[in-house]
Amino acid sequence: MRIIVDADPGIDDALALYYLRAQADTEIVAIGTVHGNVPVEQATANALRLTERLGIKVPVAMGAGKPLAQDLMTAEEVHGHDGLGGFAGDEPTTACTGESAAEQLKRLAHKYPKQLSLLAIGPLTNVALALQIEPRLPELLDKVVVMGGALNVPGNVTSYAEANFWHDPEAADLVLGAGFEDLTIVGLDVTMAGHAPGEWLEALPQDIYPRKFLRFYADFYESFLGKSGFVPHDPLAAAILVDPALATYQEDRFAIELTGRYTRGKLVADQRFLAPGSPFGRDIAPERIKAKYAVTTKNDAFLEQLRHAVTLPYD
Repeated sequence: MRIIVDADPGIDDALALYYLRAQADTEIVAIGTVHGNVPVEQATANALRLTERLGIKVPVAMGAGKPLAQDLMTAEEVHGHDGLGGFAGDEPTTACTGESAAEQLKRLAHKYPKQLSLLAIGPLTNVALALQIEPRLPELLDKVVVMGGALNVPGNVTSYAEANFWHDPEAADLVLGAGFEDLTIVGLDVTMAGHAPGEWLEALPQDIYPRKFLRFYADFYESFLGKSGFVPHDPLAAAILVDPALATYQEDRFAIELTGRYTRGKLVADQRFLAPGSPFGRDIAPERIKAKYAVTTKNDAFLEQLRHAVTLPYD
């Protein structure tokens, strides 16, 4: 599997890169960065740091620095002032390309039609911009997995909205309505249920780099959830891209609430049972292609895979 990663590193984005790097039959082809957990300049520097640390020799393109239609909001309280829990380290020795992340995505999709999968684990601004310059992008990519949304559970930024979709609701809705034939959404329904307990973190070797930034991340989640451990959102999305059998799915037509006073950024679907001949029609995105939404995962198997990935001797 050949993958373009679009991310906002970010601690759990870093874990996703560790996860992908450990998969024998998986190749990261390129990385695009986006605003979200931190400003895009910091996300780009972190992506470069991580590729250097992991030996991933791929182009890193800096993407959108702000959402399509709202002010920039970031999440340093979750990820640390530098996006990696205070452990980002020295400036990277490599540089990003002069190409934007949207342009990179378009170019590579044209160069390798139906050969590349997209893992989008940040706000979807870059993907939305790529769709604006190449509306045929859904025909050119193979699989698309998006980390975002909270369909049947509460949000984590607001009562209803998950962070990635809340950071750019217009972009998320554009992507969900673009017509990708193989689109999977990995939302809080499974990532919050996939909580990594404190015992998992404490069992990691003391001297590995991920343990440093994960301590910051776990401290935040302990204050948020009242129990030890952390939530590995993005690496779970990476794992589901690599091995779809890790999850079960609900298929539906999805959209993003854009105007609600309390619900802006929420992932929505018409989940009513409508009998044949019902006088009521579907009232949410009836014209859209169905996507898959993960509803359960094999969490023990995933956490063991993640443990293996972060303990491999990359340094």
